Amino acid sequence: MTYRAPVADIAFTLKHAAGFAAARRDGIFDLADDVLDAVLEEAGKFASDIIAPLNRAGDLHGTPFRDGVVTMPPGWKEAYRSWAAAGWNGLASPEKWGGQGLPHAVNAACIEMWNSASMAFGIGPVLTMGAIDALAFHGSDALKQKYLPKLISGEWMGTMQLTEPQAGSDVGALRTKAERAPDGSYRITGQKIFITYGEHDLTDNIIHFVLARLPDAPPAPRGSRFSWCRNSCSAPTARPARATTCAPIRSSTSSASMRRRPAPWCMGTRAAPPVS
Repeated sequence: MTYRAPVADIAFTLKHAAGFAAARRDGIFDLADDVLDAVLEEAGKFASDIIAPLNRAGDLHGTPFRDGVVTMPPGWKEAYRSWAAAGWNGLASPEKWGGQGLPHAVNAACIEMWNSASMAFGIGPVLTMGAIDALAFHGSDALKQKYLPKLISGEWMGTMQLTEPQAGSDVGALRTKAERAPDGSYRITGQKIFITYGEHDLTDNIIHFVLARLPDAPPAPRGSRFSWCRNSCSAPTARPARATTCAPIRSSTSSASMRRRPAPWCMGTRAAPPVS
């Protein structure tokens, strides 16, 4: 079945049900209806004409894993790069770091179209957007300067490593540990599974947030923290066996990692990424 984005319905909902007019009156944002219509119209065209046809190639070719590399189906890399070049990845991201600063409601409407056209494609950028928000709100200035521009431009993508074999929806049951090193970074030890977009060839670098628990942390989710790490695997292995050293996003009770071209299940040992 051919997908055509319901742009008119989405625009009507935003204007008349989502409170856009009231938000403008209250000075929450300044986005004229004609600008909103133009954004949604272009998003609808891209979703219908470029993203939706990716489904067939994805079904026919899959994502083969050979020699430690996942290869995306034909046309996917070109579609992603066109999508990122058009600025869709940074639609609601801070202007300071290269984003467009539009309301998140507009971004949510576009995400609806990306996922309706091809959820296999659309779910990847959503994780990058989550990484951007976490770093923008909680990262150090040095990490923001180094990573936000590339994440927002879509040159790099991000993931979220939360789930473990014994900890699915019950994130508080996680066992991955984050132990502080003398240089201020954290040693991450544990196992993560179901890492959406954990490996692909759409970008040259994939940034990973890893949820882990501090040694002296209280029980349940309050004792977890996000850390920011780089890929530390030179080759795929069957099980994680060593620790990864990661830079903390924030130094509170809850740790993420920066990993380059990672095998989804693999953790190894590397120094924390430079932030200068």
